[in-house]
Amino acid sequence: MPSAYSEIMKLELKTENENYSKSILHIFRTVFNIAIVIILCEVTLKLRIISRNYLIDYNCRLLSVEKSSSNFKKLSRLSNLKSKQKIWEFCSNKIVK
Repeated sequence: MPSAYSEIMKLELKTENENYSKSILHIFRTVFNIAIVIILCEVTLKLRIISRNYLIDYNCRLLSVEKSSSNFKKLSRLSNLKSKQKIWEFCSNKIVK
């Protein structure tokens, strides 16, 4: 009888270890997924900044060739500048650099 009892105890210990390892694995997966989401959000924000800067450069160069009101409006939205004089100064500083 004692040998059967010890086998049952071993079986219980084994299932507790499996549950423990499954819970640790679940925690690691959750942390890994959260880290991936954070990294992707940071990459998205960086690409947005790069894209915005590229658009500003492109529209400033376009404005230096063709001084249309649509180019001023686009740059006004991108740079948050309202007057044409400030936009022109901003673009002249951008093109020189």
